[in-house]
Amino acid sequence: MARPTVLVYHPHDASTYARLIRAPRGSVTVHVAASPEDAAEVIGEADILYGWNIPAHLLEKAGRVQWLQTMSAGVDWVLVRELPPRVTVTRVPGVFGPWMAEYVLGWSLWVTQRMATYREAQGRRAWIDDVVPDRLRGKTLAVVGVGDVGRTIARAARAFGMRVIGVSRSGRSVAGVDRVYRASALARALAAADFVVLAVPLTERTRDLIGAAELQAMRPGAWLLNVARGPVVDEEALRQALEARRIGGAILDVVRTEPLPPSHPLWGLDNVVITPHISGPNLPEEIAPLFDDNLRRFLAGRRLRHVVDRSRGY
Repeated sequence: MARPTVLVYHPHDASTYARLIRAPRGSVTVHVAASPEDAAEVIGEADILYGWNIPAHLLEKAGRVQWLQTMSAGVDWVLVRELPPRVTVTRVPGVFGPWMAEYVLGWSLWVTQRMATYREAQGRRAWIDDVVPDRLRGKTLAVVGVGDVGRTIARAARAFGMRVIGVSRSGRSVAGVDRVYRASALARALAAADFVVLAVPLTERTRDLIGAAELQAMRPGAWLLNVARGPVVDEEALRQALEARRIGGAILDVVRTEPLPPSHPLWGLDNVVITPHISGPNLPEEIAPLFDDNLRRFLAGRRLRHVVDRSRGY
């Protein structure tokens, strides 16, 4: 094999990702791009793409690319018609789950420990000993999507004494999950939960997965946490449910339009928390070992690990 060319693309950390590539000296040529303009100059020469959110119009120009390694938890941005069918796509399992588990449990504790209430009272110098916290122990968490991330969240929740139920396409049992429902029984799982976390990939099946009917199925005091993708939720139906207090509230790390426009009504709701897509941060040091392992396999002509099933979307 002629020496392959790797194009590393990231708007902020491309140089860091490139610096962490570990390959035998002289075995690869590495180009770094931090903008679409930079990438456009060299993408036609690339055999390997290692990147995050590469614009679709650039993927169309990747005439030589054989393998694309994502730097993100979701691969929906990759699985577009512009990416040639011959390209193998690999993901990064095991990286984002621990981060997202802490996010989910942290914000669930924010709800049960009445943290906002106590902080507001502190601002008024008020001693509100008639307000007591609740416990996560004994509460039910529904994990919609029990893949790598969902299973990690489930394990963390069980450590707090929560009952964990799951939802998947197959409904097959999962270690550490008390019961797994098929996707067709989603409403039954939602009705049983105090907290619902969305951890599904964005596919045609999961787009608008949570709509008016699903929100109506949730308990009146239940909280929805979305660490998946914004389009998994019908945002208008969610706004209406929150305004009507049909559910307890929502913790949203992802929304349909990011950044969320300042005029969006979700900003003004007191039963909503919005965070800027930070539940699973991209850290070069954590992702690099997976890329390096697959790079060694690629150079040796061996099968790559963590290959995405493009027909399923994950």
